[in-house]
Amino acid sequence: MENWVRAVVEAIHSSRAQAVIYLAGGASQALGWLLSVPGASGTVLEVVVPYSRASMAQLLGKMPLQFTSKQASEDMALAAFNRALKLSGPGLQVMGVGFTGSLASSRPKHGEHRFYVSTRTQICLRTSHITLSKGLRSREEEDKVSSYFLLKAIADACRVSATIQSDVQESEIPKESVEQFDEDQELQQVIDGQVCMKVYHFSDSMEKNFNRKIILPGSFNPLHGGHLRLLEVASSMCDDGLPCFEISAINADKPPLSIAEIKHRVEQFRKLGKNVIISNQPYFYKKAELFPGSAFVIGADTAARLVNPKYYGGDYNRMLEILLECKNTGTAFLVGGRNIEGVFKVLEDLDIPGELRDMFISITEEKFRMDISSTDIRKKQGP
Repeated sequence: MENWVRAVVEAIHSSRAQAVIYLAGGASQALGWLLSVPGASGTVLEVVVPYSRASMAQLLGKMPLQFTSKQASEDMALAAFNRALKLSGPGLQVMGVGFTGSLASSRPKHGEHRFYVSTRTQICLRTSHITLSKGLRSREEEDKVSSYFLLKAIADACRVSATIQSDVQESEIPKESVEQFDEDQELQQVIDGQVCMKVYHFSDSMEKNFNRKIILPGSFNPLHGGHLRLLEVASSMCDDGLPCFEISAINADKPPLSIAEIKHRVEQFRKLGKNVIISNQPYFYKKAELFPGSAFVIGADTAARLVNPKYYGGDYNRMLEILLECKNTGTAFLVGGRNIEGVFKVLEDLDIPGELRDMFISITEEKFRMDISSTDIRKKQGP
């Protein structure tokens, strides 16, 4: 490994960014460089090499019209970005990286030797395309050139300075495209299902190292003191977790929230310096997939619905199967007391199946009780 390559990799590992990398058809040496320098486990979340047509189709959820193309590279980067959002540590910058190439092989190729590399972050999609001079290099040499450019793309996404020292010819200058996203576009991508979540980091605790998220889901229309106190108490019970509120832009039985409404609700958290996540999953079993290993803070009324077969088509075994899948992702539920039909109930009042009991943790009435709801506040405020 050249000294300049090592220096770039070290800078990437020091950037507190985490990446999922999907690549096919080249740039394999870049993986060796990234993984052989100490600090790789903090940067590289996952690497997938979808070389076969079936593997690529399964990864993207569709068959690319052309495997070595700008569209395929950008689709790979987007899929990697969504995967990174799910796997990343709390509070860290994430990116998805897609690479697809058609380089020299054991048999002569009729088409160009070329590659595309794309990086996707929350606010930017960047793609580079390079056509190599045929017959100038061996496969290994072409792989090395493509590895340089993959490394530079990752460094650029990490905002790390990197100058490539390679022997590219004048005719091999990369063609680049950059697409920036504003907040409205980011939120629309979440609503449309293109991106699985948008995270707003408003708290001042982002420098700490957290092992998981403590998530209080809700509509927060409006946010009130009960919400704040409940998450505060829950976080004190799980001191290794980053406290976050979560709003689903998609509702199970209502139209999606508008961008204006989402921004209005987010502003409540901005003013108080509280983290909030906008997702597109209203169901807890889907939230568990989005936030593996997280602890969800819920009321006893929600916990009662979670274990009620009525909400699973009346199928007790289906309810058990779904919640056991949540359990397998490391999901836990911290349950606070709530008034249910005029009676204050806590976790101990509920009939939780034995197989699921260790998923549910009680927030006692002594620790938290605030008989307040957003619905009541809206009624008092009037139209």
